[in-house]
Amino acid sequence: MPTTTEPQTAGVEGAARPAAAELTDRIREALLSGDFAPHQRLIEADLSDRFEASRASVRTALMNLAGEGLVERLPNRGARVRAITVDEAIEIVEVRIGLEVLCARKAAENLTEEDASGLVDLRGRIQAAVAAGDLVGYASLNQEMDRRIREISGHATATRLLERLLAQSARHQFRLAYHPGRINQSAPEHIAIIDAVLARDPDAAAEATRRHLEGIIALLSDMR
Repeated sequence: MPTTTEPQTAGVEGAARPAAAELTDRIREALLSGDFAPHQRLIEADLSDRFEASRASVRTALMNLAGEGLVERLPNRGARVRAITVDEAIEIVEVRIGLEVLCARKAAENLTEEDASGLVDLRGRIQAAVAAGDLVGYASLNQEMDRRIREISGHATATRLLERLLAQSARHQFRLAYHPGRINQSAPEHIAIIDAVLARDPDAAAEATRRHLEGIIALLSDMR
């Protein structure tokens, strides 16, 4: 959803105060990083102080984030962090299957030599993180892989929709990343996706992506 922008205004001691579009990005990042708990009230005055932004910018940013499904507006009670249930997270992954399969196909079709070099490097870093048991690094690399596949696909509409869906289910993605034994299951799945794209095999890339996401649905179902 397009964000509403407004001119920056001077804050304390002449410091520039972020416009609504920039502020939306900063609050979104804080939400996805877990700085705010599910159902936590988002007080405009507190956010204004924290981000050194005008109340008008905060209000617009919260409206933008409500449109993305990250925040919910409460009648006469302001806004709070929207909590996504496990059932909603499963529905989101079901929708992601079609979009991510499409992106994987397009990535395999559009792969350049430069893209391939980057994926080979990423593949090595994923394997190194698994060998070291680095869950934090591995989770970050998973996000990088997903982003790379979307970028290589060149499909702007699918990318835009996926980024919104991923933002809504980010908390469940973090839970899955640290689920006992998850790294040993998901790492080979991610490597299979990369290898299929590197082989420029759209069917194999699509199938590897589908298997990976169906595994996520199965795991989420067990977490009900």
